[in-house]
Amino acid sequence: MENVLVSSLKPAFQEWELPDFGAMKQTGLVGPTQFPCRRESPVKLRPLFLATMCALAACGGLARADEPQVPLFWDAKERLPKPDLSSLERLRFLTTTDFPPFNFLDASGRLSGLHVDLARAICAELDVADKCQIQALPWSELDGALQKGDGEAIIAGISVTQETREKYAFSRPYMQFPARFVMSKTGALTEPLYDKLKGKEIGVVAGSAHERMLRDYFPDVKADTYASQQMMFNDLKIGKIAGIFGDGMKLGFWLAGSDSGDCCRFAGGPYLAPEYLGTGLAIAVKADNPALADAFNYALHSISVKGTFAELYLRYFPVGFY
Repeated sequence: MENVLVSSLKPAFQEWELPDFGAMKQTGLVGPTQFPCRRESPVKLRPLFLATMCALAACGGLARADEPQVPLFWDAKERLPKPDLSSLERLRFLTTTDFPPFNFLDASGRLSGLHVDLARAICAELDVADKCQIQALPWSELDGALQKGDGEAIIAGISVTQETREKYAFSRPYMQFPARFVMSKTGALTEPLYDKLKGKEIGVVAGSAHERMLRDYFPDVKADTYASQQMMFNDLKIGKIAGIFGDGMKLGFWLAGSDSGDCCRFAGGPYLAPEYLGTGLAIAVKADNPALADAFNYALHSISVKGTFAELYLRYFPVGFY
């Protein structure tokens, strides 16, 4: 893969032209088909699972499915110290080009995506826009480039695990991927779903973390497993199954695309279970540079409180998955 270097992240993110995600979906480009995060072994976390649902409800996460909801991962009342990065010579983010809409090459060959715009916003918050760069590399080369000093941070979805924490210092997560139910518009159920789903046939990808979640948390559901996601979508559209359960982001793109035929919608609220779905996306830096990770936390908190992250999220996700 040819390396792509954007020499500066100084221009405002609003200046970037948005890609045609509908067309990208039809070619199979949209969605984390090559997402490198690794899932940890699942354990039963029902108390945490229910607590997460309550927290999401408190922040509006369980509002009507047709209203886009922006995920809130930061406490607006929290006060983080602003870092002094005046001595920093350069801040280069390393990423890839194969994870749209987070990072990809647009029609003109320009590196684009939510990660690019987020890096730009972070640099603006840290007052280092003139020192910011972003470079795209093959996934296998990211760690080596960081360790050699060819970059200061990786923004590409490295999984936060006990093993990776020995190699990297991480920012707090800025995005998590909830599981969601999708049903026909005429038959979509509302929370609480636990009793309403008893005996209903729900499609889920065989062998996935979502299948394990569905069986553990909704034991009275008739789980229909599918090797093909497309077959599952087709059966939902013809009414063979009552709904499907899967990755909210992928389902959001399907709902927004022409293949769904405007048949369906999200049902109920988002479900977060870190031991099944991971802790989400975070920025990685070298293990001996935790101060830079703390600086990113300050910037991410400010971006969230000011509404900048909400604007980016709604810009890149045509159907919000929260």
